Amino acid sequence: MSDIERVRDLAKQTREFALSPEMERRRKLWTDHNSLHFTRPPIYIRAVPFHEYITSSDLRCQDPGLRNLEWRFLLNQYYMQLSDDTIMEPFLTVGAALDIDPNGIYGLPASLYKTEQSVRAAAYKPVIIDEDDVKKLSVRPYAVDEEETKRRVEWHQEVLDGILDIAVDRQAPLCHMWNNDIATLLAKLRGLEDIMWDAFDRPEWLLDLVSWMRDRILEHIDQTEQANGFRLCNHQNQAMPYCRELESPSASDKPVSTKQLWGYMAAQEFTTWGPDLFNEFMFTFQKPILERYALAAYGCCEDLTNKISVIKQLKNLRRIAVSPFADVGKCAEQIGSDYVLSWRPNPSSACSFGVDEDFVRKDIRRVIDICDQNNCVWDVTLKDLETTGGDPNAIVRWTYIIREELEKRYG
Repeated sequence: MSDIERVRDLAKQTREFALSPEMERRRKLWTDHNSLHFTRPPIYIRAVPFHEYITSSDLRCQDPGLRNLEWRFLLNQYYMQLSDDTIMEPFLTVGAALDIDPNGIYGLPASLYKTEQSVRAAAYKPVIIDEDDVKKLSVRPYAVDEEETKRRVEWHQEVLDGILDIAVDRQAPLCHMWNNDIATLLAKLRGLEDIMWDAFDRPEWLLDLVSWMRDRILEHIDQTEQANGFRLCNHQNQAMPYCRELESPSASDKPVSTKQLWGYMAAQEFTTWGPDLFNEFMFTFQKPILERYALAAYGCCEDLTNKISVIKQLKNLRRIAVSPFADVGKCAEQIGSDYVLSWRPNPSSACSFGVDEDFVRKDIRRVIDICDQNNCVWDVTLKDLETTGGDPNAIVRWTYIIREELEKRYG
């Protein structure tokens, strides 16, 4: 079997699964769920250690482009084993060739402090050191290399031979998740501890910097809309973006506005900041960006227990993340049935070192009781799982237990 034949064979498996009755059931589940209609809580397996399950020995293609597609389709193959509610689409998203400064979106290179460990936690090395360093920041206006984008699309079309449609992600760099929330790139450029000191030592300077970053993001949104660059593949809500209010994700080349899309943000870098400082130095600047979208989802790994009242200022808020570090009870009381509560179990306790069935059942029953007491519309999102000790069946088993407990209660 040639490399292209292998990729096409894997693509056919993705297409078959994406168009199956099971996917239609999942689409309906998420559509109702995200529109605040109570359902059995969906389960979403988001970020898991695929490097432990798909290794170089599993990859047979020699061409780098085909090898990348092979990896993506093998990833889909793994998802087909799970009993969660992840939706697989019958299209492949290809990024347009955007004009980005080689040093980074803001014109300065972000880098990590060097460490001898190959797998590690590491801190970013600040590149904004002196106050005047902000003058070095610059953002290129939105521009697409149409010739290169066409080449990318045609290559994928030739390889896939009509098996999957091709969606082209044309949105500007600062519209993408993690680039559009200010906090992520601010921390990379300035450093976590430095930002904290800035809030006390030179608050006006920090506010000016964050304000400048907000304006650059809004410019990229404006420029993308003016160039008809947004598509239905640009929904972002860190879940499945199906709902009754908006058109579903698709490979359609029809331009849309942000008022037809989900928007998503977080501020993990501000998790230790109190609600007032968080509001003053970050959320106030995120709010006008997120409110450009039809619906908004907020939060990732940060503890939002004491910040939900701040986040509720968003007029279009629909989903709120409740991380492993949050107080589920206090969050549920504040969220109620007004928003979707996205519960994120502790990944290390879930299945990093085997599956403790008694613990998993006790944990999910606890959350079921809390959410029921507060009439919550909620889901389960497993993410940031760094290892399962090389056991791919651990996630399969964990998902089965969670689903079994949910079906006992909700049918």
